[in-house]
Amino acid sequence: MPHVTIEYVIMVPVLILQIFLFPLTASWLMNIWVDSRRTLVLQEAASHLGSTIQQIYFSLNHETVSAGTVIQKANLPTFIENYPYTGNATLRMVDPAPNSSKVLEIKLRLQTIGTTVTASVILGQNFLWKNSTFMSNSTNAGVKAEKSTDGTICMSFGG
Repeated sequence: MPHVTIEYVIMVPVLILQIFLFPLTASWLMNIWVDSRRTLVLQEAASHLGSTIQQIYFSLNHETVSAGTVIQKANLPTFIENYPYTGNATLRMVDPAPNSSKVLEIKLRLQTIGTTVTASVILGQNFLWKNSTFMSNSTNAGVKAEKSTDGTICMSFGG
């Protein structure tokens, strides 16, 4: 009979530890998986938005396209797991030379959670960016492009 007591002394703390350890570990792993999934969806949205901007630029940059305004609604999810997201973009020169390309860096941020991703788009020297904010849950979520008579293409978020 003393062997049963020794087994209980050894096994009861191990069982109690497992009761707390397994749910905590499962919860921790699920949180990592959910964060990774949100980040992946947000990165996909940023890449899609960058691709939209680049396609509009290349379409308007042709000499046969006259001056005018184009508004493209974003074909993006309004919410990512019930959280809206916002976006900003900054334009920088690739090289200090006057005719060098420009890079537009788009940064999307999942509100409340704070997950942030970036996407970069290479554009031509006649591209300008107007500071604006992308709001996923806005009715104006999209990209606005204006081509002037001198061939300059100015874009911003909104519509």
